[in-house]
Amino acid sequence: MNAVQKQYKMKGMQITEYELDVPLDWASCDKNSVNHSAGNTPTITLFAREVVDINHADDELPLLLFLQGGPGGKSPRPMPGSPPWMAEALKTYRVILIDQRGTGRSSRIDSNLISKLSAEEGRDYLLKFRADSIVADCEHLRKTVYGGRLFETLGQSYGGFITLAYLSQAPEGLAACYVTGGLAGLEESAKEVYQLTYQRVIEKNQDYYARYPEDANTMAKIAQCLTNETVRLPDGDQLTLERFQSIGILLGMGPGIDQVHWLVDEAFAGSDKKRLSDVFLEQVMNITSYHEGPLFAAIHESIYGRPNESTNWAAQQLRDQFSEFDASNSPLMLTGEMIYPWMFDQISSLRPFADAANALAEYQDYAPLYDLEKLAKNKVPVVAAVYHNDMYVPRELSLKTASQVGHSQVWITNSYEHDGVRQSPEVFCKLRELLLDQGGPLKS
Repeated sequence: MNAVQKQYKMKGMQITEYELDVPLDWASCDKNSVNHSAGNTPTITLFAREVVDINHADDELPLLLFLQGGPGGKSPRPMPGSPPWMAEALKTYRVILIDQRGTGRSSRIDSNLISKLSAEEGRDYLLKFRADSIVADCEHLRKTVYGGRLFETLGQSYGGFITLAYLSQAPEGLAACYVTGGLAGLEESAKEVYQLTYQRVIEKNQDYYARYPEDANTMAKIAQCLTNETVRLPDGDQLTLERFQSIGILLGMGPGIDQVHWLVDEAFAGSDKKRLSDVFLEQVMNITSYHEGPLFAAIHESIYGRPNESTNWAAQQLRDQFSEFDASNSPLMLTGEMIYPWMFDQISSLRPFADAANALAEYQDYAPLYDLEKLAKNKVPVVAAVYHNDMYVPRELSLKTASQVGHSQVWITNSYEHDGVRQSPEVFCKLRELLLDQGGPLKS
């Protein structure tokens, strides 16, 4: 197994850390084997952190595996009382936080690694970091570290995509599934997804300008500055207008509209207010640079990849059909959670990924992630929060998916945005009530 354990206490929590060797390519080996370090099978590190309330450290508690959003997102780092869902879950669970492969301490993918590979090698490497491989990692963790005990899962956003792949690939490892803002479309192409999300982004822009109408003038002034001048970010990248528009990725989160407002509120410096301020440029850089997580951009469209079909920069194709995002429009419209090919030219952290990302956009030989027949016959109880105004995972697709997955129940709410589970414990508590009303989790 080759698991390394480290255990320590943190303000009412006992934390245990594990590192395991797992195959880079699960398709090339026996998933039921616990030894993958021998032979010629390349391995990577899987890192997991278990958190338990110090008062229940010796109790036999159910296991709650948290599946982070992304793709390319590491697990949250535990802090006293944060995130809110975990503070609630620790009352009754051992919480397991994995850094999904390629993130955090799980063989993080960065520019140094990818720059050593050709376009095709980089593409093939990135393909091994999709949801099916993450599920195989989780199953290996469950069987080795936890002796085959069943997991309950909490999948936030992309974590819900992984949940659906888990139910398709290894439902025998699951006792129950909570999903928050992550019931992905099972059959829709990347283009079909973006057709809906662009519409929702337009609505979020309208909400933003309705709340802060005076920001339209400031946005116009920023756009004029970026059009007429060469503006450099602190890391040396040029801040283009299209890159600035991508700060709209914030708009679908609970505090997002207010975050954008306070960002542009300090956009200009000097007594004449003609120069973009240092604080503004630093904040825009942090939002748009992907220094912390380039994997998010590199594999983003591939999460919608279907057999015999390339994604082919679907977000860019669809953007060209939505004239609302033309930079000459007033008020300036911001874009959302879309990745564009020009990002791999303009953003320094993504340039080493350019060849691999372009090869991935052309790739067609995707293995299917979801088994529709198995999902229809699913026996694992699934409870999901569907956010009515979700900018990232359209409710239309979520509700359709819920109708295609057996033993699933949804809670539709307009009280929260996409990150509701990170904002309030009510979301997890509500789903917990729904699960118990269904009879609770399956027994091991």
